[in-house]
Amino acid sequence: MLKKVDVLLVALSSPIQIGIYEDNRLIDTIVSTEKSSDILPIIFDELLKKYNVKKLFYANGPGSFMAIKVAYIFLKSISILKNIPLYATDAFKFNKNQPIKAIGKLCFVKILSEIKTQKLEIVPEASFTLPNLLDYNEFSKITTPLYGIGAVG
Repeated sequence: MLKKVDVLLVALSSPIQIGIYEDNRLIDTIVSTEKSSDILPIIFDELLKKYNVKKLFYANGPGSFMAIKVAYIFLKSISILKNIPLYATDAFKFNKNQPIKAIGKLCFVKILSEIKTQKLEIVPEASFTLPNLLDYNEFSKITTPLYGIGAVG
């Protein structure tokens, strides 16, 4: 019998990170610097053979719009085809609420619960980490990517 797990994907920048959670605890991590469109099908093919995936989670932005779009379409497809619920939360949960590069010197920042763009002289490198414990309360069933964040320019 396959182990029941939840899977969390953070694919906002390189490397992409995938956390495997059993009873909300991180039991395995997969990290890849490959393009998410190339590597996600391979990784998830193996995961779905190895585990009974109960829930899918991902960071739906802000970050690389292309990476977010690929992650969303990929996970939404698996969610529909395999009847696995999909949940999302913003990227700030995985980088200690630090600014996330948008374009040029513009960064995404989260002030209270609002995500805005802000010009910063020194643009920090985004560093995302998977939590050791998965808190379901931090995720939403509204999983569409965060594209509606103010105009960047």
